[in-house]
This record gives sequence, C-alpha cells and structure tokens, in this order.
Amino acid sequence: MHETRIKVRFCETDALGHINNTSYFFYLEEARIDFFEAMGASMDVEKWEYILASTKCDFVAQGYFNQVLKVKTFVTKVGNTSFTISHEIVDDKTEALIARGEAVIVYFNFDTQKSEPIPETIKQFLQGYMTVV
Repeated sequence: MHETRIKVRFCETDALGHINNTSYFFYLEEARIDFFEAMGASMDVEKWEYILASTKCDFVAQGYFNQVLKVKTFVTKVGNTSFTISHEIVDDKTEALIARGEAVIVYFNFDTQKSEPIPETIKQFLQGYMTVV
C-alpha cells in the first residue's frame, strides 16, 4: 500500500468548518501523482501516458482544518489497457476512516488518441500493490 500525507489547509474547508467535498478530489489526485512517481512514471507532460477515465469519492466522516490525513493507495484491478486505483483517506493519528475514493486509469497514447496495452513492467508494478477489497 502506498501512503501520502496531507495537512488540510484553511482554504479547503467550507462555511460549515469541515473539508469541502471538492477538496477530497485534490487529495486523491495528489495521492495518484505520488503513486505514479513511485511507479517511475515520467512527470513530463510531453511523455505522460495515462488518462483518468472515471473517479468517485464516498464521504464517510468529516475532516477539518489543520488535520493531517493519510491517503492509502492500492490497486484493485489490472486489465489489458486500464487499471483501478482505490484510496482510503484516514486521520493520520487515529486511522479513523474519513473517505474512500476510486479512479479508473487508462494507459493512453495522446498522439493516436487511443488506449494501448499496459506494458508488462508496469503491470508487474501494479500487481505489487494489488489488494482485494
């Protein structure tokens, strides 16, 4: 499981004092980017090979300003041209679940505008983070 820590900024909260629902998608994106970096993916946009096909977030509990969150990232499915990354956002101290997220990522050729088979080396990396949910 890959982990990313995030400290909630004041601007990410709303008038009710808790994390705004849109902020969770930024946290999930940050965790995915950290995961891609661990995978060895180029962060050069000219060489980027992935496209987000779907994303969702289920809100379980409230989070607040200055709270440190831990985003746990793991792989739940590896297909021929796509894979599914799942996330759990928990309080860093108590491990209390705050949200669950999921993203379907497609291995994509931006020149041809088509999906392509995931290379075997990337599949092997992804399978190392497989978790059955």
